[in-house]
Amino acid sequence: MKYTEEHEWLDHDDGTITVGITGHAATQLGDVVFVELPEIGREVTKGEEIVVIESVKAASDIMAPLDGEITEVNEALAANPALVNEDAEAAWFFKMTTTTPEEMDGMMDEDEYKAFVDD
Repeated sequence: MKYTEEHEWLDHDDGTITVGITGHAATQLGDVVFVELPEIGREVTKGEEIVVIESVKAASDIMAPLDGEITEVNEALAANPALVNEDAEAAWFFKMTTTTPEEMDGMMDEDEYKAFVDD
C-alpha cells in the first residue's frame, strides 16, 4: 500500500488502484455522516476533487491521487458512511485505473506515512 500527504491510502492490484482514507484522517474527521462518490467512467486528473465527505465536525474532499478513470465505487459506503469510522482501511471509496502508475513510486510506504503523521 501507498499513502499520500492528503491521508489517502492506495492499494494497487492487477492494474486497478483502490483508494480510501487512512485511520488518521477518519479520526480527524470524526463521525462521517455523508459521502458523495464519483461517477463510474469519470476521467480524473491528479489533484482534482472527486469525493465529498461530511462529518459532524467538517466537510472535506478526497482528491484524485493519480490521473485515470473511475472504474468502481463503494455503494455500501454511500449507504452507510459510518463504515469509514468503523474501519477506514477497509472502507474504500473508489477504484480506478491510471495512466501514470509510476507516480505511485514517489508516494509514502506505511513506515513513512506513520512518521509523517507523528511529526
